[in-house]
Amino acid sequence: MTLNFMMKKHCFKLFFILLSVLVSCKTETKEQYNPQKELENRYDKLLHYKVDSLAFPRSFSHEKQEIKKVPSKDWTSGFFAGNLWQIYELTGNVDFKTKAKHWTAFIEKEKYNDRTHDMGFKVFCSFGNGLKHADNQTYKDIIVESATTLSTRFNKKIGSIRSWDFNRDVWQFPVIIDNMMNLELLFEATKISGDSTFHKLAVTHANTTLKNHFRPDNSCYHVVDYDTISLQPRMKVTHQGFGDETSWARGQGWAIYGYTMTYRYTKDPKYLERAIATAGFFLNHKNLPEDGIPYWDFDAPNIPNASRDVSAGAIVASALVELYGYTKNEDYLNYSKKVANTMTSSKYILPSDVDIPFILDHSFGDWSKRSEMDEPIVYGDYYYLETLLRLKDV
Repeated sequence: MTLNFMMKKHCFKLFFILLSVLVSCKTETKEQYNPQKELENRYDKLLHYKVDSLAFPRSFSHEKQEIKKVPSKDWTSGFFAGNLWQIYELTGNVDFKTKAKHWTAFIEKEKYNDRTHDMGFKVFCSFGNGLKHADNQTYKDIIVESATTLSTRFNKKIGSIRSWDFNRDVWQFPVIIDNMMNLELLFEATKISGDSTFHKLAVTHANTTLKNHFRPDNSCYHVVDYDTISLQPRMKVTHQGFGDETSWARGQGWAIYGYTMTYRYTKDPKYLERAIATAGFFLNHKNLPEDGIPYWDFDAPNIPNASRDVSAGAIVASALVELYGYTKNEDYLNYSKKVANTMTSSKYILPSDVDIPFILDHSFGDWSKRSEMDEPIVYGDYYYLETLLRLKDV
């Protein structure tokens, strides 16, 4: 089989995937905008990014015109390897698989890092995606070891995994809604090892979060801080959102995705109910724009001029494809399709001549630090690619 034939085969495969996902995608003219070509160019930029164990691409600053590069200990390190694995799955191009293996290997040492709760983001987004393509015992062992390390942050009396270690002068035992995403690593560790301890720990954490993180309107706080003596919540804040009582868009995404995923492993209806309720808050919010890409905070004071958050839209879009599978609610699938179409438009996709290892623009990072606001961020690409794959399967 010739190289030219193989390349044509991959291009045709990608083209038909896009046709199935980008239903009703409206463009001005074929010459003005070609989503297939744009995505192929974006994928190639990721493939050609220099392999460096200390330079995982996290985001890109438009102001400084530079890529923010981080080591494996950063919570976002696993997403780039995950992106390469997912592009391989979308295109069949083995070059992406080869590069994915290189970047994934750099993360192995994190299996012993007990200073972070983000073991799932780092290890499962990389090694977990790799396991989809090979029965790799080494990858399985790394996942189980990582779950063992993550378990050391669990407080049995409080019933939660501790999130951050900073701000110890302010917080005693902070738990963030993002932590729901790291439970997938624990559930999978039980499936791999047969040790139910990981599964039970994940369920306990999910139950504690379910009890304390949500408001009556079904939105969620970002951080719940627990008193280490009374074991009760002592503070509820939205650290990365605009204000403590505002609805930070990405946080709502973590909640919808996290409880949908937890239902997948447990089939406990209370988790499905929570995912449905918070999805309803998100989809029916008066400040959700028509194109489905939320403002970075639903209560940002400068709406409609506030920055959007592509990453939040992608997280929710991916989650709602799975939630559709459990509910058959067409509103969920329609939102995911709309977001996939919207993101693969010239408004959100990076120009093909911008030589950086990212696909999408306009994600929003951390308001508390005033950092990565309205920039390409690696996890926006990750959940966008996952949305495409899930829509393809549907």
